[in-house]
Formats: sequence, structure tokens, C-alpha cells
Amino acid sequence: MITKRIIPCLDVRNGRVVKGVNFEGVKDVADPVEMARRYNAAGADELVFYDITASFEGRALFTDILTRVAGEIFIPLTVGGGINTLEDFDRVLKCGADKVSVNSGALRDPGLIEAAAQKYGSQCVVLSADVKRVDGQFRVFAKGGREDTGRDALEWIGWCVEHGAGEICLNSIDTDGVRGGFDLELLDAVAARVSVPIIASGGAGRKEDFLELFGHKGIDAGLAAGIFHTGLLEIGDLKRYLRANGVEMRV
Repeated sequence: MITKRIIPCLDVRNGRVVKGVNFEGVKDVADPVEMARRYNAAGADELVFYDITASFEGRALFTDILTRVAGEIFIPLTVGGGINTLEDFDRVLKCGADKVSVNSGALRDPGLIEAAAQKYGSQCVVLSADVKRVDGQFRVFAKGGREDTGRDALEWIGWCVEHGAGEICLNSIDTDGVRGGFDLELLDAVAARVSVPIIASGGAGRKEDFLELFGHKGIDAGLAAGIFHTGLLEIGDLKRYLRANGVEMRV
């Protein structure tokens, strides 16, 4: 059986790790390099690094901080924010990223998914989808959750997988930072459409939320930020709890 993954996420703005609720009210938390070092030692399976204002501000991702983060860890690193071209993929991979997460850049130029998959392999291309309910429909948002694209999220995610996305990081704006549990309705709907690994993001508040998450078919990883950053949940304790309850974990 394939082990499930626990993935902390560093949302970085102006060189600092920040956290908000429903993608708003963002507050400063910590230094990303120090935090990456901590998560590497704590037993995280992977680390995600998002430069959360790069797309909105129309600039390139901060590679200096990324290079320092990559130098501190020995676990897979996924990087996103301001990824619009193959050159952007190349730049962050050379900084030490193992996978590249693309969101707004793919919405602007859907051909980027296929081009990146052909050049670097599907396993390197992670589609990050920020999804929110609008009039009863799952809708894709761009620019860090600021802009409603009007696109149906399930159709968009399915199309991207067909054209080379090898993994989905599914971010529920509705449950982000609320700590009331993962958006299982959304996750189930996506899992029914695609066969690539799905990382669930948004809503984790207790270890029981992860146990419930991994009881759902097609979910490969649970991603969280605030509960790990604040020490509300320790990764080692969480993984031992999950393994004790029948979830395959690398402990």
C-alpha cells in the first residue's frame, strides 16, 4: 500500500511566512528558512513553498529565499507563485525545487501544462487549483484567490490532467484557515474525475480531520499551514496517530 503524505505549506510574502483565513486577513508568522529546517527535522514528507503575491503583483518568484529554503531540507520541495513560462519552471528547478506548482499561469496559458510536462515530465507539474463555491458551482479562482475566472473547477482540473498535470493540489477557499475540517465534498468530486495524486489543502484543525480525509478514496496527501506553524499539531504526533488508526504512514 502506498503511504499517505503530510505536507506543511509555507505561504511567503515579502520574504516572510504568513497565514490568513479564507485567503484574507494575512498575518506574519515566521522566517521561511528557519521553518523549513524545522519541518525537515519534524518528519514532514514534503514541503510546499508558495510566493503568494507573485502572480497578483505580476513579478517573478523570490529565488534568493527559495534557494536558502531548498538548501535546508532533504525532502521533496514543491514551489509555486508567478509561474508563467517554461523559463519560470527552469528557474525554480535550478534553485532546488523538485516539483513546480502552476495556477494563474496555466489559466492564462493552458498550453503551459502540456509544454512543461513534455519538457520536465508530468511528475514535475503540479496543478494548484484555488476553488470556491459560487452559485452552487465549484469555481476556479486566480491571483491568490482574488479573481473569479468563471471556469468550472471540475472541468478545468480534468482538462489539465489530460494534458499533463501529474498531481493536483486542491485548495478550498471556503475552508481555508477555518480549521473545521477538509472540504470533503469538493475532494470527492475531484477524485471521481482524475486518477493522479491529490493533495488536500484547506480546513485542517485536528488530527481527526486527517484521519477522516484519508478515509476518502483518491486522496494522497494532507496539506496544512497554520496548525503546524503554531504548534497546535506536531507532525510526528499526527503521523503516529494516523498509523495507529490504520493509515499507512512513513514515521
